[in-house]
Amino acid sequence: MSERFSPKVIPLVEARPSTLAVPQAWQESANLVAPNGLLSDTRGRQLRDLRISVTDRCNFRCNYCMPKEVFDKDHPYLPHASLLSFEEITRLAQQFVQHGVQKIRLTGGEPLLRKHIEVLIGKLATLRTPEGHPLDLTLTTNGSLLQRMAPALKAAGLQRVTVSLDALDDAVFRRMNDVDFPVADVLAGIDAAHRVGLGPIKINMVVKRGTNDQEILPMARHFKGSSMVLRFIEYMDVGATNGWRMDDVVPSAEVIRRIQAELPLVPLEASNPGETAQRWGYADATGVYDPQAGEIGVISSVTQAFCHECNRARLTTEGQLYLCLFANQGYDLRSLLRGNATDAALSNAIAHIWSGRADRYSELRGAMAPDPGTGARRVEMSYIGG
Repeated sequence: MSERFSPKVIPLVEARPSTLAVPQAWQESANLVAPNGLLSDTRGRQLRDLRISVTDRCNFRCNYCMPKEVFDKDHPYLPHASLLSFEEITRLAQQFVQHGVQKIRLTGGEPLLRKHIEVLIGKLATLRTPEGHPLDLTLTTNGSLLQRMAPALKAAGLQRVTVSLDALDDAVFRRMNDVDFPVADVLAGIDAAHRVGLGPIKINMVVKRGTNDQEILPMARHFKGSSMVLRFIEYMDVGATNGWRMDDVVPSAEVIRRIQAELPLVPLEASNPGETAQRWGYADATGVYDPQAGEIGVISSVTQAFCHECNRARLTTEGQLYLCLFANQGYDLRSLLRGNATDAALSNAIAHIWSGRADRYSELRGAMAPDPGTGARRVEMSYIGG
């Protein structure tokens, strides 16, 4: 099935919105928020998950993330001096861990394009929670470089990977990545990651109606029984460049119905607090969950908002802290790092930023008036790391 035609105007916008300076008062010892691993925001959501973008570059041009019309050969990527160094990233990560972060996910762009990424992984792998536990250290990738890099990533201390894969059909996949990259090479990367023990591997499929929704069942058949968890993600209105329309969204409930028609499923309990995916297990002939057949997940941020449980902060590659995937402003932590701020000042700034968080964009989306294009611009997924 080819992508149905719909006129689309893609605005030529800067992917990086304005940032806010961290108030001096939030850094001072007089306003100390001592780290105790229990930092909560205004809605009682504890900080548990930190997503760190290590590059704004990607070698794919997926139309829902970095459409070629905007991210062309003349696109102004960040200069290397603007990126946080591995030492700066590790220093900030340590402060987040003291406040309760238990999981760090490296993202991009495509994180495997960042030179010597295994060095950063090695540094982050040494961090420990206040209780002395290692972090859940993972990475999201398009899989294009995974076959070559998987052994070094595992050796450095990476625990597992999530691979973005939007189709098994080669023609559909090449059309979606828009750089003519073959699906076979991504599958080879997934196999390489599995061999070295970077698991359990998760496979993320962004579903867009009329583009790749015909791939839902083939993907489910392929990964059933593989020990890998396939997750279907509703096409989201992140940023301003992907031409999002509600008509393009395939609701998760519809995804489940399509799979159920051939492969019976049963609902499973969430495995962790704040988990974004609803879990469904493949059922055996008696209608009971069969662990050998595995499970799928659906991420429904458009039709079933999960803001009330969101425990994730996002750090961009140039050190801006965002509190929501749909945010339009971030806080400038890089200036603190490069302005000789103490660890205590960094810790205090993070605490005040998170404790004031009230974001719930997905819950409010349905009541919002259509955006005429003149309002506050949300950060692009390629910059914030998804």
